[in-house]
Amino acid sequence: MKSRIARRLDAALSRFLPEQRLFLRSDTETRFIRLSPFHQAIALSGSAALVGWAIVATAILLMDSIGSGNAREQMVRDQETYELRLEELAAERDSRAMEALAAQERFAAALRTVSTMQSQLLASEEKRREMETAMAILQDKFRQVHAELDGVEAELAVMQGGQTDGLDAVDTLPPHMIETLEVMANALDNTAAERDDASAAAAAAAAAVEEIAFEKELLLDRNDRIFTQLEQAVSVSIEPLNKMFRDAGLPPEQLLNTVRQGYNGAGGPMTPIAFSTKGLPIDPETMRANQILEGLDRMNRFRAVAERAPFAMPVNSAVRYTSGFGMRWGRMHNGSDFAGPTGTPIYTTADGVVTYAGWQSGYGRLVKIQHEFGIETRYAHMSRIRVVEGQRVSRGDRIGDMGNTGRSTGTHLHYEVRVGGRPVNPMKFIKAGRDVF
Repeated sequence: MKSRIARRLDAALSRFLPEQRLFLRSDTETRFIRLSPFHQAIALSGSAALVGWAIVATAILLMDSIGSGNAREQMVRDQETYELRLEELAAERDSRAMEALAAQERFAAALRTVSTMQSQLLASEEKRREMETAMAILQDKFRQVHAELDGVEAELAVMQGGQTDGLDAVDTLPPHMIETLEVMANALDNTAAERDDASAAAAAAAAAVEEIAFEKELLLDRNDRIFTQLEQAVSVSIEPLNKMFRDAGLPPEQLLNTVRQGYNGAGGPMTPIAFSTKGLPIDPETMRANQILEGLDRMNRFRAVAERAPFAMPVNSAVRYTSGFGMRWGRMHNGSDFAGPTGTPIYTTADGVVTYAGWQSGYGRLVKIQHEFGIETRYAHMSRIRVVEGQRVSRGDRIGDMGNTGRSTGTHLHYEVRVGGRPVNPMKFIKAGRDVF
């Protein structure tokens, strides 16, 4: 059956591929190989398939070469874009740092201005009290002079009346009476001179009272301007601090009460100016001054809290923010990751005490620092630890170097903030601190 199919195929292909013979001659004999149409078709098909495969393979190689060239160019472009982005981020970081320094300088200048104005206010208040005391003394003296003047005028009127009635009888009086009248006349002249002096003194006292009253009005107006400037400065300074703590998720009043409990003793520039010991109401100026002093005391306590809470960045070098707080790969990521070169300095973000410094499971080399207000910070995957347990550190102290220890896929810092043992987003503290400092 196969031979019939082969013969039929040969017959069908013989019109296109006639039978060929390949002769092989040697010295003694001649042989030939018969190539049937079917075999020729198979050979041609194989040759065509081989040529087609070569063409396809060449095309694939060319496409791969072109594609790899494009991929390399794209990689170069991506790298350039990435480097430009890093430069922009570094420039933005430097700009933020300069803005933070400028804000700190403005804040310090505002505090100095407030302190100067407070000193001026206290001096003005003291001067106002002295003027009120002097004015009261002058008013008493003025009333006393008026009373003396009224007595002198009455006495003068009596003496003048007696003198007029006795003029006709002067000539008939004995010598000793005439001497007495002369003495009385001299006394009358002296009394009149004293009256004139008293009148002049009363006029001078009235002028002095008017001048003191005018100076008092000027002083009150100046105090009002100082009060207004102080109130504006306190309001402008306190509101950003309030917002900073609210954005970080920290209740401002609770923190201020904690700081207030740490104050011992009394006195100082922030002590209220005066309180009434007789149950009388305080004058409006003193009440206003006390409100400003309370605002300044609140601002100082805010500043004390800001220095003790972790509002700073744990790294000051050029780094990449690679991972944030929240769910990642189906698991909770309790901090923020900052990638950089191995050995990048790591700094503490607030004053505190080192409670752990060593190796811990997936954290690798880990440092824990306990701060006030129940806040703890953690710094993980370090290549080197530069502090020991129990050591007290201040904000900005170098505590270690960035590394790739523990469960880590690359060199980076894993930074955590915990409040009351509960992890919170560290970027809330960092961003809130940037808005103020």
